[in-house]
Amino acid sequence: MDSTPLYRFFPGLTDRQREQFDALADLYADWNAKINVISRKDIDNLYLHHVVHSLAIARFLGPLDEGTAILDVGTGGGFPGIPLAIFYPQCRFHLVDRIGKKIRVATEVATAIGLDNVTFRHGDIGECRDRFDYVVSRAVMPLNDLVGLVRKNIARAPRPGNPCLPGLICLKGGDLAPECRGIRSRVEILPVEPILPDPFFADKSIVYVQL
Repeated sequence: MDSTPLYRFFPGLTDRQREQFDALADLYADWNAKINVISRKDIDNLYLHHVVHSLAIARFLGPLDEGTAILDVGTGGGFPGIPLAIFYPQCRFHLVDRIGKKIRVATEVATAIGLDNVTFRHGDIGECRDRFDYVVSRAVMPLNDLVGLVRKNIARAPRPGNPCLPGLICLKGGDLAPECRGIRSRVEILPVEPILPDPFFADKSIVYVQL
């Protein structure tokens, strides 16, 4: 697996972050052979297609206050939550997925690399009532449906040091206009390729819904 794209786009990582990111290759290869959380045709592209893609959210958000709380809905094997938790060790992450075997992989990977700022829940997002500064996801469901489900989980007051008001941040692809219809909150759509220049991101966007 080629980790070059990660260090090309994020050269300022600490030694500890590099150690954790480097460990993901063997861990996901091993777990993916047992539990298919990433397409087996795509596992060799782990860093560009999954790790760097997840970190597009970090490029959008920028520096975050210590203690910022982030909820990852439909995390699957841990994306975007685990790469973001490595990138933001000062923040707290809660990863949720309805499929038990996938949340098990995410849990085991986080334990293996010593991530101590992440908790996990096997269940439906409707069961989670805690509030977070940001909710993140990667192509889990149509945007208008997701907004309805996570509105209850958004913090009522912003943290003064954070660059964006509380809201939902999604990684999406394709034409997003139909998904945005009916959303009565402020919506921003930002193409990924200008901030992560690579042809893979040509049709991918970051969607921010201020809630």
